Amino acid sequence: MRWLRRLAVALIVLIILPPALTVFYRAEFVHPWSTLMLRDMATLQHWERDWVEFESIAPVLVQSVMVSEDGRYCSHNGVDWNALNAVIDDALDGEATRGASTITMQTAKNLFLWPSRSFLRKSIEIPLALWIDLVLPKKRVMEIYLNIAEWGDGIYGIEAASWTYFGRPASELTARQAALLAVTLPNPYLRDPVNPGPRVSRLANVILGRAAKSGGYIGCLY
Repeated sequence: MRWLRRLAVALIVLIILPPALTVFYRAEFVHPWSTLMLRDMATLQHWERDWVEFESIAPVLVQSVMVSEDGRYCSHNGVDWNALNAVIDDALDGEATRGASTITMQTAKNLFLWPSRSFLRKSIEIPLALWIDLVLPKKRVMEIYLNIAEWGDGIYGIEAASWTYFGRPASELTARQAALLAVTLPNPYLRDPVNPGPRVSRLANVILGRAAKSGGYIGCLY
């Protein structure tokens, strides 16, 4: 009975707290922490994050992250249903699946959920992403995402990443540096934006070209 009560309390917190906090995060003076940042604090691990306003981030970085992580960010409602359905079909057919998480879904995961992949986490992540997209402007979601995304061991947010890897603020990133940081996001522990391997360099070149042509895709942000 004790464990059942604890489980019930945990479920209630999970159901009530994230939606309530999302509303609170509408206030621009609020600088949210991710669950990984809270973990590092709780375990006394070194971490760094310097919150930076959206307007102080180089547009080319925003463009690069969008075309790398979620090219339909401005047009979906928090979930890219076409991509998600394709992943489900592949899973049912026994084929290898690819990622279908939007930036909004990744923001929901980073803010409220755990990092390991599971159908349980995804089933919670999807409604949270829909709620986040409903409550927060696209620009605010992107600002939060770029300030809590993990760019390496204990490195959170674009400002800390920019200084750590390139010795400059996020507002002064070059197109090449922005592309390298964008392709690092899926696996920041194995991909080094300063000393990229051949595969990372090729991916960065692709993102570099796409970002240069992405003006029509970022209309919801600028």
